Amino acid sequence: MDLENLLHNLPIRAREAQPANRKYFQKLAQKKPKALNETVRRIHEEVFETIDCLHCANCCKTTSPIFRDKDIERIAHHLGMRPAIFVATYLHIDEEGDYVHNGAPCPFLGADNYCSIYEARPKACREYPHTDRKQIYQIATLTLKNTEICPAALEVVHRLREALPL
Repeated sequence: MDLENLLHNLPIRAREAQPANRKYFQKLAQKKPKALNETVRRIHEEVFETIDCLHCANCCKTTSPIFRDKDIERIAHHLGMRPAIFVATYLHIDEEGDYVHNGAPCPFLGADNYCSIYEARPKACREYPHTDRKQIYQIATLTLKNTEICPAALEVVHRLREALPL
């Protein structure tokens, strides 16, 4: 399946799998298998050996990370601006009280899917899609949301369910 079709069908596939995935994460939180963290790390690495974010960049095209004060300071410095000017130019406060981009796609995403502030990017971008986290069941809601945006996240959850059936 080509990338365009994959991304078009991703939200549908993720929503179809969501009830079973939600139930799986609930069981995962109850049982806390000993091999969980090692298995999650291994699956994350295997998936990202086959998926190149530069071919996709769907996260950068459709969503915004949360910007913490440290992110704002680091990026503003990287761009040679004052933090207040960076905020006024690129960010707004969302309904949850977090700083996010004014719109999508990310203003720092190039036509080649490279990030022009990669070295200074927000922590949320550095960690996205968070599928290598220890105790992944603790971020089940975020992980399930990310399966609608990131094909790698959906694949990690799919493989995790196969590797550690509950």
